[in-house]
Amino acid sequence: MGSLSLPKLFVVDFTRENIKPGSSAWSSTCNEIRVALENHGCFIALYDGVPSKLEESVFQAAEELFDLPTETKMKNIVEKPYHGYVGQIPFVPLHEGLGIDYATEFEGVQSFTDLMWPKGNPSFCETSMSFSRAVAKLEHMIIRLLFESYGVEKHSESHINSTTYLLRYLKYRAPEMNETTMAFPSHTDKSFLTILHQNDVSGLEIRCRDDEWIFVKFPPSSFVVMAGDACKAWSNNRVLSPNHKVTLDKRGKETRYTIALFSFLSKKVQVLDEFVDDEHPLQFKPFNHVDLLNFYDTETGRRSQNILQDFCGV
Repeated sequence: MGSLSLPKLFVVDFTRENIKPGSSAWSSTCNEIRVALENHGCFIALYDGVPSKLEESVFQAAEELFDLPTETKMKNIVEKPYHGYVGQIPFVPLHEGLGIDYATEFEGVQSFTDLMWPKGNPSFCETSMSFSRAVAKLEHMIIRLLFESYGVEKHSESHINSTTYLLRYLKYRAPEMNETTMAFPSHTDKSFLTILHQNDVSGLEIRCRDDEWIFVKFPPSSFVVMAGDACKAWSNNRVLSPNHKVTLDKRGKETRYTIALFSFLSKKVQVLDEFVDDEHPLQFKPFNHVDLLNFYDTETGRRSQNILQDFCGV
């Protein structure tokens, strides 16, 4: 079997050489990913596509990036909501984040690097792009597996070709005495998929379909793969887009760094015909992915308890 059933979360081993289309391992992994995303909205992926040297480099890059002056980091302004700098927020004082849009493309990473380091920083640029491309390969495999699990594999290549990636460097400093341990409040992602990689400081909690909160521990060389609201809409509400938050140990002294790759669609997000029948009536109207972000950036969107229903519900 490709997955180990740990408490609540599946662990899917992508390091095995026999996970290839048409193999029994591929078929079983299709089913396991589907079950995991429908019940928990996420799973842990063991993946060796990021060499240890690149992993070390990307966390060094994170430290280097967050050591920049605040006024420099605040130059990371992106028209799309929540794609640029987030920080200096009183109710989440432990958190900072910066984003690189089109992170698998040289122009996207280079423009961000030039903004942060006008005199250049080729090592940061190379590390960020190499990491993004390596994790995007994992995302492509997951998309193919997920689509095949629903019998809609004919749509997978079109989906992949319409995907862009946002790389976010996320920092959660250790709380000081008498300071909140809530590093980031409960929310769902607006992406199609989110893939998270962290250093050895834990803090991620995920709420599964039964409303139980699970504290996630990352095994070595692992990534957390999480469905976003766009995936939930695409699946006609079959896939769970889980609420999740970051809470730090009040006794902890180390900074938590997470490197996150978010996937977004440049074409409309819409429920496939194959997902609609008498038992599963259409629940969501087609929408432009960026419009979901824009809606979430309004007071109505931020207060919504069911953002997809309020934004694009039938």
